[in-house]
Amino acid sequence: MSLKSFAAKIFAKRIKKKIDKWANDPIATQEKVFQHLISEATSTSFGKDHDFISINDHDGFKRRVPIRDYEGLRPYVERVVAGEENVLWKGRPLYFAKTSGTTSGAKYIPITRESMPAHVDAARNAILCYIHETGKTRFVDGKMIFLQGSPMLDEKNGVKLGRLSGIVAHYVPKYLQKNRMPSWETNCIEDWEAKVDAIVGETVNENMAVISGIPSWVQMYFERLQQRTGKKIGEIFPNFDLFIFGGVNYEPYRAKFENLIGRKVDGIELYPASEGFFAFQDTQKEKGMLLQLDSGIFYEFVRADDFFNEDPERMTLEEVEVGVNYVMIISTTAGLWAYNLGDTVQFTATKPYRVVVSGRIKHFISAFGEHVISKEVEQAMKEAIDETGASINEFTVAPQITPSEGLPYHEWLIEFEVAPIDERQFIAALEASLRSQNSYYDDLITGKVLQELKITKLRQNAFNSYMRSIGKLGGQNKVPRLCNDRTIANGLKPYS
Repeated sequence: MSLKSFAAKIFAKRIKKKIDKWANDPIATQEKVFQHLISEATSTSFGKDHDFISINDHDGFKRRVPIRDYEGLRPYVERVVAGEENVLWKGRPLYFAKTSGTTSGAKYIPITRESMPAHVDAARNAILCYIHETGKTRFVDGKMIFLQGSPMLDEKNGVKLGRLSGIVAHYVPKYLQKNRMPSWETNCIEDWEAKVDAIVGETVNENMAVISGIPSWVQMYFERLQQRTGKKIGEIFPNFDLFIFGGVNYEPYRAKFENLIGRKVDGIELYPASEGFFAFQDTQKEKGMLLQLDSGIFYEFVRADDFFNEDPERMTLEEVEVGVNYVMIISTTAGLWAYNLGDTVQFTATKPYRVVVSGRIKHFISAFGEHVISKEVEQAMKEAIDETGASINEFTVAPQITPSEGLPYHEWLIEFEVAPIDERQFIAALEASLRSQNSYYDDLITGKVLQELKITKLRQNAFNSYMRSIGKLGGQNKVPRLCNDRTIANGLKPYS
């Protein structure tokens, strides 16, 4: 065992003990975070506008601070961007994480001196939990690749600005610098396809042990490696032991990845976002990711079915139930207050609190009142793949409200890696799974309001070509699993 491996085990034990301390005392931990947030922000403009000095508990917070999304918080953010101090949080931010806005251009998410460590520590802690549980440390002596955005940062009124993954690249610990790939120069390449080709050139002959990134990005990297060498990834990198991923549900990709790699490797799932690092997979034995309760984030939850009601109930952690779809609302040391992140989550456990990301509150199909969500279509796809042996590169679902003939239906646009031998069996598996998960959809099929779903097969690289056509290939961009209109479906049709 190397000195680095030995040290990693000792460090992992110490960090796991700290994690267990707050994970086993979740309600008190969240109350401490809440009181800290209110106390620290009382003298800010937002705190004064919302009478923070009078807030003593969650009920007082709910009365004074409504749920907002980015557009609702934008007037305050614009003041911060303009250079004003003490607006949402004390002082000025360290960074702005720039993301694509859906309604009015770019979004600038503040990252403060208090919030930045959570973005860095959570990914490290996920790896340390893995080491502590499995005892595996061989990978720490190999090369590690983190597929991410460019670390080159711009500046906005004295505050550095960039993609979150590029910002985090500046915080890679010194003890990992020699192991980390790709090179700084390659990481700075903006064009995603050129960047992937450069990464392949730098890594193909290296001892890669850990590979990390959004599955769709990593898939492109693996495919380019395979095209270059004619080998499985597991042959190219015999010591590749650990895949770290986040950003999307991995299950629809799993069969494709196992085929590309040629063997199974352990995985760690992360739940990062520009607004905060919310959860990570702390064990290989349980489903779900451990919710980060001691990272300057106070959580509220609203049942997704009630979210669009006039005054939906806002719950704290102690009120949630396993298996219910919730919109996650956050207040943070970056100055986001009762902020609707847009994500929906489900708890898989409450001792400790673990979650899976079930989708986006804006990403659903309810053209006929069915309210089908991302988690349901992803589960249906997994079951269809398992039953038929097919594998996919990517897929999305949209309603077809005005077909040329017959009843309306849900259209599944799928880029297959390996198409099913029996397409009818594949469709039947999708349909059976979706109907079993969603009673509203089942009622619409039974009542002959909708006809059975249909699939449209897309040619290879269809999704990459579509994303390139709209200027969103690479970066932090992902195709939504489903959409309540035909925008994405129509954009993909030329690639069928």
